[in-house]
Amino acid sequence: MTAPRQARRSSPGPKDNVIQIRASAETKAMLQSAARLRGQKLSEFMLESARRQAEETMLDQRVFFLSPEAHTRFLALLDSPPEPSEAARERLNRKPPWET
Repeated sequence: MTAPRQARRSSPGPKDNVIQIRASAETKAMLQSAARLRGQKLSEFMLESARRQAEETMLDQRVFFLSPEAHTRFLALLDSPPEPSEAARERLNRKPPWET
């Protein structure tokens, strides 16, 4: 069994805001099982999971603006990625340890 995992980040300031949700008994049981596997309370597990999903969602929505020249260079880089090195090619082609 692995050691309980610590939360990645602690939120600054006091935790005095309440979030309430309703779930089916099946969903709650699944969440409780997952929380136990991580060595966390249900609320800790849910908050960490929801925060991680929120961060991923926000990062997926990032927008950046480029000058026309930078945009052209950016597209050129996307259209012609560098060739992988011989070392990278070997790593990608070797069998994983569990298949040897």
